[in-house]
Amino acid sequence: MKKRVYNKKPLSFAEQLQQLKDRNLTVTDEASALHYLAQISYYRLSAYFLPYQKVKDRFDDGTTFNQIVDTYSFDRELRLLVFDCIERIEVAIRTQFIYYMAMHYGDSHWQDNQSLFIKPYYNKVGNLIDPYSDFQAIISRAKTARRPEVFIKHYIDNYHSPSNPPSWMCFELLTIGELSNLYRGLGNKDDRKRIAAQFDLHETVFTSWLHSLTYVRNICAHHSRFWNKDLSVEPAQLLKPVGPWVSERYSRNNKRTFYLLCVLKYLLSRVNPQNSLKEKLQELFKKYPTVPIQYLGIPADKEGIILDWTQEALWR
Repeated sequence: MKKRVYNKKPLSFAEQLQQLKDRNLTVTDEASALHYLAQISYYRLSAYFLPYQKVKDRFDDGTTFNQIVDTYSFDRELRLLVFDCIERIEVAIRTQFIYYMAMHYGDSHWQDNQSLFIKPYYNKVGNLIDPYSDFQAIISRAKTARRPEVFIKHYIDNYHSPSNPPSWMCFELLTIGELSNLYRGLGNKDDRKRIAAQFDLHETVFTSWLHSLTYVRNICAHHSRFWNKDLSVEPAQLLKPVGPWVSERYSRNNKRTFYLLCVLKYLLSRVNPQNSLKEKLQELFKKYPTVPIQYLGIPADKEGIILDWTQEALWR
């Protein structure tokens, strides 16, 4: 495709609103619409236009500004719900990771044993992959920080050996992305299996899901559009579930948001069997009845009617 010169001029909030009206968007309260444009921005809201435009740059008849704002608000609340779920799952993964490595090797400081990790190598783009050294660098920075974490300071003030704190302290320094990289960096497949087994998953699926959770967590943290997104880091399909799962018509579309919600439900069922993710989703859908939730990736029948996801074994 031949590149062009970008020559669009900036528009005032009033001009932005007029452009939306010119594109067939119904605006019943202009003062309120101007307020939203000033607080959220036209560009951010524009990510929610496409489901309401069968023709590019023209809203379907009857589409209102309030619908766009409701879709934005729906997405925001969905991200907050997902973020909370990921936090709970992440904490459980950290706990199981530390516990099974420490207990299996009988070593509180197993993270300092380089033989437990893969050998360093260069990936396809020339970056060095060295999980052991990366983790050691994180620990070192934490120990030499001007204002170290309280638990790190307590350790270095009271113990001279081993030089690093125990694994359960060091793991508190990791982001979920670093946790994911460290899991992939374990050199012994049996170690990965032991941890994954606590969540009733094969270690390759667990690796994929942890990577996807990292990606989605970052989407939520950076307030990016999520509800109708094709996931760039899609979670692997679960072909051999342990316990309730969804039928094939749901699980085949693992690039869509609803599959990720199923992943969260599966993991939460191991972390907290009494979780209320289903009820919270139902409340959210009820709160925003005009939002077309099929764009989450919920399948439909031949007539285009959305299937009742609540009747799937995973969600019952």
